[in-house]
Amino acid sequence: MLLVYGILLVLVITTMYSLRPQPVTIAQDRDYPEIREEGILRIVTEYNQSGYFISGESIEGFQYELSQAIAQVSGLEIQIGLEMSLDESFMKLQKQKYDVIARNIPVTTEMREEYLFTDPLLLNKQILVQRKANANQDHPPLRNQLELGGKTVYIPKGSPALLRLNNLAEEIGDTIFIVEEELYSTEQLLIMVARSEIDYAVCDLQISQNYQQQFPELDIQTDISFTQLQSWALRKSSPILLDSLNHWLTKIKETGLYDQIYKRYHTH
Repeated sequence: MLLVYGILLVLVITTMYSLRPQPVTIAQDRDYPEIREEGILRIVTEYNQSGYFISGESIEGFQYELSQAIAQVSGLEIQIGLEMSLDESFMKLQKQKYDVIARNIPVTTEMREEYLFTDPLLLNKQILVQRKANANQDHPPLRNQLELGGKTVYIPKGSPALLRLNNLAEEIGDTIFIVEEELYSTEQLLIMVARSEIDYAVCDLQISQNYQQQFPELDIQTDISFTQLQSWALRKSSPILLDSLNHWLTKIKETGLYDQIYKRYHTH
């Protein structure tokens, strides 16, 4: 009987211990010291000609090649993740799955309140993608932003162009119907414009120039924004990594390697 009571007492004590609130483990913020200790820098980009893509048996892309140059000067291993959604990239950046978002991100006052940005990597602007008259039943392309009133414009979900389009609607005093596509990337939207499945999309000039060679029926002559500085994004908790990245990027530019990579993807 004493043995039974003893066993019951042990079970009760064990149960009480298991129900006791356990301390919450908080992940340590990853800044450069933690990254250097692990030896791995995690970068996320998108699958396209600007980010990362497979051509034959090789991997290409502006962001990919620039990240490999970072690996050379930093001595870090670069692990690259692919996310088509910019919102998803920012969420995983905050959760510390990634350390850097390597995309053409316009640097705005609003964005600076939440994230750190590297020194500018590109000068770019948002443009309206539409069809030329000979591919659009002789309807001429829009050339005045006022003509966008009442039109439907497509962008990928989480695109930085959303803020600009909302501001533009206020500026022209008319409604612009904005469709944020969750399933389609910028490149897929450009193809849909070329195939007359949709009429208007907005994207970076650099990206549209790459695809106009493949789809000459596309018109990319109407600006939606002024020229913008574009950079890579980091968490606010990574200031040392930001300084390191800017140092490495400066070295890459000084050697002329940055210009070589840039001309490969952004000179037309």
